Amino acid sequence: MSRTIRPDAVLVQAVIAGALSFAHLHDIAAAAGQDGWKAWAYPISVDLLLVAAWHRIRTLRADHHAARAAWSWFGTALIASLGANIATAGLLDLNAVPIWLRILVAGWPALAFLGGTLLVHTPDSTPAAASDTAQPVEEPAAPEVELLRDDEPAHSAEPAAVPAPELLAAVSAPIADAPAVPPALLDHARKIADTHRTTTGTAIDRDALRARLGLPAPMADVIASQLQLA
Repeated sequence: MSRTIRPDAVLVQAVIAGALSFAHLHDIAAAAGQDGWKAWAYPISVDLLLVAAWHRIRTLRADHHAARAAWSWFGTALIASLGANIATAGLLDLNAVPIWLRILVAGWPALAFLGGTLLVHTPDSTPAAASDTAQPVEEPAAPEVELLRDDEPAHSAEPAAVPAPELLAAVSAPIADAPAVPPALLDHARKIADTHRTTTGTAIDRDALRARLGLPAPMADVIASQLQLA
């Protein structure tokens, strides 16, 4: 199927404005001493920098990034184009171009090259935007600290000082002058003494054993005597 070509008023207007601006830039460059193909290259350079800066602005704004640098180069190219259009309106004698304008025209290629390079190699992300996307770091859980008794050595790896429930039940009755030591309690005390000897290299004394067992002094003395502790 054939398509009907319909002229777009906006497109036609853009082509006319671009052609006029192109011609004005060419006239300024030629008047400033840039003859031949160089005079035709100047309007192309200005318009391309203008388009490249505008494209960079739209890309950065779509990604929610700052576009200050792109706006500055867009303004530079716009001033160069607008200035050429105004200068050719009779405000400048093209047969006697001032020195400062010749310097600006001669230095434009380096300026345009710098602007195009910076527009291409400007990173898309900023430190502020990068920090927004940073994942939170989970803090490590605090290590569990085992509380020691005041009379217990810090390097001891002995069993807990609280006796087993069956041991507490065995000694809950009133203790006589020569209390009988339950076998389970005696075995538990022997394990504590053996562990202390293995850990420290020395035998446990009566006071330390009594503190570890949590028993009254008479019962602890009987156990220490049966274990032959000092």
